Amino acid sequence: MTTISTAATDRATHYAPIAVFLHWVLAILIIGMIGLGWYMMSIEHEPGSGWYFDLHKSIGIVTAVLILLRAAWRLGHTPDPLPFSVPPWQAAGSRAIHWLLYVAMIAMPLVGVIGAMLSKSGVVFFGRTLPRLFTPNHDFAEIFFTAHSVIAWVLVGLISLHVLAAVKHLVIDKDGVFQRMWFGGHPG
Repeated sequence: MTTISTAATDRATHYAPIAVFLHWVLAILIIGMIGLGWYMMSIEHEPGSGWYFDLHKSIGIVTAVLILLRAAWRLGHTPDPLPFSVPPWQAAGSRAIHWLLYVAMIAMPLVGVIGAMLSKSGVVFFGRTLPRLFTPNHDFAEIFFTAHSVIAWVLVGLISLHVLAAVKHLVIDKDGVFQRMWFGGHPG
């Protein structure tokens, strides 16, 4: 099979500015939240650690809202196809990684909030305690917190693959795929 590639057919187009903005804001927030979560586990029983947990919950809720906005945007705006120079197996892998990222990004805060609602501390959003949807139950809370931790590790793996692929496209392939999600380009 021969692949025909011309400058016109192999051109990588740029994502819309709102998609680029949400991508990078969420990248910073999610990586920061994973780091904060790991730090919190190291100080879990220390005096004053509750402040970090409340901060994590508050930023987590903001992050969840932005994730839902990004997912809604994505559902309504199909990205342009990858350049023809990207082999089909890489394009399929890219689609799979992106959908798994969305699933993990949505599941992570959802599972965390349910765990917090089941815990004795509840959910505090920037100093305001949110109403409980569940009766506190330590054992169920621990199940959700364990799932929250597992999803964090899954996200680390998916983010690592995503970053490695982006760097490959930027440094090795030089095919414009990375620039599609960078600032300063023009859509379409």
